Amino acid sequence: MNAEIISVGTELLLGEILNTDAQFLATQLSELGINVYYQTVVGDNRQRLKNAVKTALERSDIVIASGGLGPTPDDLTKEVIAEEMNKELILDEDSLKRMLKYLQLKNLDTVKCNRKQAMLPKDCTILPNDCGTAPGCIIEENGKIAVMLPGPPHELECMYLNYVKQYLMKKSECIFYSENLKLFGIGESKVAEILYDYMENNENPTVAPYAEAVGVRLRITAKCKTEEEGKKIIEPVKADIMQKVGEYVYTDTGSSLPYTVVHMLIEKNLTISAAESCTGGMFAKMITDISGSSAILNESYITYANKAKTKLLGVKPETLKQFGAVSEQTAFEMAEGLYKKTGADVCVAFTGIAGPDGGTEEKPVGLVFVGVCVKGTTEVKKLQIYGSRDRVRNAACLEVFDIIRKKINN
Repeated sequence: MNAEIISVGTELLLGEILNTDAQFLATQLSELGINVYYQTVVGDNRQRLKNAVKTALERSDIVIASGGLGPTPDDLTKEVIAEEMNKELILDEDSLKRMLKYLQLKNLDTVKCNRKQAMLPKDCTILPNDCGTAPGCIIEENGKIAVMLPGPPHELECMYLNYVKQYLMKKSECIFYSENLKLFGIGESKVAEILYDYMENNENPTVAPYAEAVGVRLRITAKCKTEEEGKKIIEPVKADIMQKVGEYVYTDTGSSLPYTVVHMLIEKNLTISAAESCTGGMFAKMITDISGSSAILNESYITYANKAKTKLLGVKPETLKQFGAVSEQTAFEMAEGLYKKTGADVCVAFTGIAGPDGGTEEKPVGLVFVGVCVKGTTEVKKLQIYGSRDRVRNAACLEVFDIIRKKINN
């Protein structure tokens, strides 16, 4: 079966709000084995909405509309779809009572136009709104299915998960079960090259890489009747993929790279400290954003000025004078000094030029040296990162998380 999503609302066209409804619905439908070939956004205009609905019903088995179920005159979704499917709107007394009760519980005034929300297509399947006022509904006619859902995301998601999902599951012959591997330190094109045979020749499961803000996500998807069957189909392919690119995989649970590394440190009972110059505390923030991080992070320093590097970390003045603050030698002494000062199992140091100013031909913007000391053994890595100041700082932090991941896994 194939579906089309119609998102109704002029505010969507104007970019005033993000269309998260369509993203949610597309993800949910794909899991049920229902293909989404088209997504349409249309404003609160009767004729344009009518044209969109007519086209969708001609080319799709299922049309799911979000928005336009409110009490105002420009809320037209039910009226237009009912008209296109030759259904009369009639008052549903139960929906009206439910709506009035909800408004009373919320201490909200009821107005005459609220009655409009309880006008529903004759013989439709009514979808109660457990999180708001406007009920949704389903019309099934001449082999076509039209689902009407409210626009507010929390109302739509609640109604879909409580009522629509079960309804559509009965219509679908299969589901799609997916597992995701997250990789860092390798590009999408390289992943595609290594896994070319799987991507080109595998029909079930399919394998597809996606470039993300942080690294690459590899999705493995099985067409199956149950989740258990999907897991069995994916298992051997996933194992083979891990043999090929496993060194870059940091999680198969969907967790972020910082989250993964922090929990690795917690599980291994290892402490960590940081000395940050160009990153200005960003690395420590990424750690402390994660619940439970107090078990591993005892202390951390922002040593932005050279005096701080010398005073707090013991970086030699002659090192700074000869090689400069942004150098392999300084990063090494920062990490070593931090280890001597804190005794943490993992000590990391950042020094670089985040930009947009301060770069030279010898030391361009984006040059970062990171020192990583694990139980007294220190290594320095040189990074050249391109992009904005925030990107340089963020990428440097993530590189260090990945370095730590690899070192404590060995």
